[in-house]
Amino acid sequence: MTQQLPEKLTSGVLAGLETLYGINAEDKDVTLQSTRREFDGEFTVVTFPLTRLARKKPEQIGAELGEYLKETLPEVSDYNVIKGFLNLVIADRFWIQFLLNTAAADTFGIAEKTDERVVVEFSSPNTNKPLHLGHVRNILLGWSTAQLLTAAGFDVKKVQIINDRGIAICKSMLAWQRFGDGATPQSTGTKPDHFVGEYYVQFEQRFQEEYRAWQQTPAAAAIRSNDPKQRDAEEFWKSYKNTYFNTHSELGAAAKEMLLKWEDGDPETVALWNKMNGWVYEGFEETYRRLGVSFDKLYYESQTYLLGKDMVEAGLEKGAFYRKEDGSVFADLSDAKLDQKAILRSDGTSLYITQDLGTARLRYDDFGAKRMVYTVADEQNYHFQVLFELLKRLEEPYADGLFHLSYGMVDLPTGRMKSREGTVVDADDLMDEVIQEAYQSSLEREATSELSEEERREIIRKVGMAALKFQIIKVGPQKRMTFDPKESVDLQGQTGPYVQNAYVRTRAVWRKAGDRDLSAAAEYTQLEPAERELISHLYAYPTLLRDAAQQYDPSVVAMYCYELAKHLHKFWHDVSILNADSEAAIAFRLSLCRAVGNVLKSGMNILGIEMPERM
Repeated sequence: MTQQLPEKLTSGVLAGLETLYGINAEDKDVTLQSTRREFDGEFTVVTFPLTRLARKKPEQIGAELGEYLKETLPEVSDYNVIKGFLNLVIADRFWIQFLLNTAAADTFGIAEKTDERVVVEFSSPNTNKPLHLGHVRNILLGWSTAQLLTAAGFDVKKVQIINDRGIAICKSMLAWQRFGDGATPQSTGTKPDHFVGEYYVQFEQRFQEEYRAWQQTPAAAAIRSNDPKQRDAEEFWKSYKNTYFNTHSELGAAAKEMLLKWEDGDPETVALWNKMNGWVYEGFEETYRRLGVSFDKLYYESQTYLLGKDMVEAGLEKGAFYRKEDGSVFADLSDAKLDQKAILRSDGTSLYITQDLGTARLRYDDFGAKRMVYTVADEQNYHFQVLFELLKRLEEPYADGLFHLSYGMVDLPTGRMKSREGTVVDADDLMDEVIQEAYQSSLEREATSELSEEERREIIRKVGMAALKFQIIKVGPQKRMTFDPKESVDLQGQTGPYVQNAYVRTRAVWRKAGDRDLSAAAEYTQLEPAERELISHLYAYPTLLRDAAQQYDPSVVAMYCYELAKHLHKFWHDVSILNADSEAAIAFRLSLCRAVGNVLKSGMNILGIEMPERM
C-alpha cells in the first residue's frame, strides 16, 4: 500500500474532478510532483492545466480539490494553495506506519529479482599502460550502473573487452625489447602494469628524439619546403608526426613489423606478447581489487578482432550493406543522418566496427541478454550510433536494447592528462593520494583513538575510497568533470565521507541504546518537522532506484544519499533521541535511525562504497 501513494493521490484527484466538475479526466491530465521545501506538504498537484477542464481559476480549483481530498483520503491531513499549486500534507499516521511496517526492512527499496538479463561492459583498457583516472571514472560508472540495475531487479552480467593487440601494444613490447635490458617488475620492484606503462612512455620519448633529429636532415627540409599551407615549423611538424611514423621512422617501422609478426603467429613475438600482457593483467587485478570491482566474463580483442565478417556477409545478402568496386563493404546510413560507413576493408580485413558487430552477437550467444550497456567515453558517441544502427539493420534480436553509457572526460585541477607523455594520474597513485588525504583529515579528530592501528587504517581506507568514488559518481555521466582529491574528503561538503558520517551517527546511537525494546514506537502519534522530512525522503527511495535504473544514471543515487544524510544531520540537531520525553519517542526515533542507516548503506553499496562503523 505504501508504495502506491502517488497513484492513490492521482486517483483521488480524478475522482474529485468528476465529483466536483463532472469531468472524466485521465491520469495524464494530473500533474503530481514533490512539494517545494519552502511550503508545507509532501506532494503538489499542479492545477494550471485543469483550468481548461473545470473552467475555473487555478486557485479555486486547488481549494476545492484540497478540501475534497482532505475529506475523502485518510492519507491527506491538510492542504494549502499557492497560486496554481495545491500542496498536500500527508498524515502523520501514514508516515509512521510506513516507517514501522515498510522502511524498517533491510531490503527496503530493492526490487525482486527477475529473469531479465542485462550485460554491462566497462573498463576495457589497453594492455600498454596502467589504469588511470579516466579509467577510474569508467570503472566506477560501469560498476555502479550494474549494481543499480541489480537493485532494480535485473540479472546483470559484468564484462569487459581487453584491448590486448595493436600498434600501441607493440610500442611497449619493442621498447622493452630494445631498452629493457632484461628487467622485470620483480627485479625493479615495480607494480607490473606500471612497469609496462613505463616502456610505452619510453617508446614515445625515443620516438620524439628520433623525430627531432630527422627534422634536421635534407629529406625533412625538402618535405617542409613543399608545405602548401606554409605553416610555421612547430605546427607543420606536429601535423606531420603520424606521416613520419608510418613512412620514415625506424622505430615506427619496427613496431609495425612486430604487429605483422604477431598477426602471423611468430612464436618469439607471441611469447613476448604473452609475457608483457601477463604482467599487465597481474597489475590490473590488483587495481580492480582495490576498487572493489570484478567481472563475470572477460573478452579479449586478440580473440574477437576477426569476428563480425559473417555478419557483414549476411548484411550484404539482405541488402543492408553494399560492396564497392575495390572490394570494401559499406553501409549507407544517410537516412539515419550517419553518412556512409565502412564496415570491411578492400583487402577483407576487419575494422573496429566489424569486431564490435561480432562481439555483440557473441555476448548474446553467451548470455541471451536483450539489453547491453556500453560504458565508453563520449569521444565514441558516433561509433556507437553507427554500431546500434547497423545491428538494427541486421535485425539482431537485441538491437532495440542497446545503450551507450556515454561520459565526459576527467581533468585534474592542473589540467588534462596525456598518456604518451606520462602526465596521467595512475589509478593506484590516485587511490593512495585520497587515502592519504583521509589520513590527514583523521588526525584532526579523536573519534577512533581507542581503536587499534589496523582498525584505524581500515576505516581510513574506507573513507578515502568513499571520497574517490562519490566525488566521481555524483557528477552526471554526460558532464566533463575535474577531480580534486583534497576537496573529496571534506566532511562538511557534498562528499562520500559526509554521507558515511551520517551512517556512523546512526550506528553510534544504536550502540549507546543497547538491546532496547522498540515495540513502544507503535504508540508514537505526532511527528516533528525533521522527522517528517526524513521519512518522506526515505519514502522516495524505491521509486528513485527504479527511475535511476531506467536512466542508467547512478549519480541520482549519489545525490539522494547526500540529501538523505543532510536530512539525518538536521534531525540529529533538531530532536533528542535517547533523551526524548517518552519511551514511544525514543523507540520511534531509534527505529527511524535504523531505517535511515539501512538505506544509506544500501544506496552507497550501489555506488560500491563501504560504510564504516566509526570515523
